[in-house]
Amino acid sequence: MTREQLMEIIAQRISRCTACALHTTRTNVVVGEGSLYSPIMFVGEGPGEEEDKTGRPFVGKAGQLLTKILESVNIRREDVYICNIVKCRPPNNRVPKPEEQKACGHFLIAQIMIVDPQIIIPLGSTALSFFLNQNLSISEYRGKEMDWKGGKKLFPMFHPSFLLRNPSKEKGSPKDLTWQDIKKVRTFFDQYKRR
Repeated sequence: MTREQLMEIIAQRISRCTACALHTTRTNVVVGEGSLYSPIMFVGEGPGEEEDKTGRPFVGKAGQLLTKILESVNIRREDVYICNIVKCRPPNNRVPKPEEQKACGHFLIAQIMIVDPQIIIPLGSTALSFFLNQNLSISEYRGKEMDWKGGKKLFPMFHPSFLLRNPSKEKGSPKDLTWQDIKKVRTFFDQYKRR
């Protein structure tokens, strides 16, 4: 089976999922989008209002900023894979509860197996904590390359919504640090790009 066929099976299963209460308030499931052959996968925590309306990940204000961050180093959205831990919007965009993440996590693991990225970029503390199975602060770990399962690496970055709340571009600010991080992502992209 092709990666496209496998991802379609995952998408169908997600659309029928009732494993946690989030399914009761969703408009659309948000599976993910981008290249199924990318060496890089971005993972956020969950869909927001715009994502729930459209069924697409990272299309609201934070998503538009993520697109700009990628474009700042000449990476197009469609050249990476973008998804979230949970596939249904938590009410009022709250952080997904541990049991919701657990109920949905196997879908994310399946997506990782299909895309087979070299670098996984958890966006924010929630995504980072999911991957390392403990509560962690993104401020401590962002911009650090870490070994993960199956020879893959994690490279945590600030969530774009955090950058929207902290607009300063001063040296050492979250936006400045993100600029340093995305330049490194560009290096990874070139290093691991499938020939």
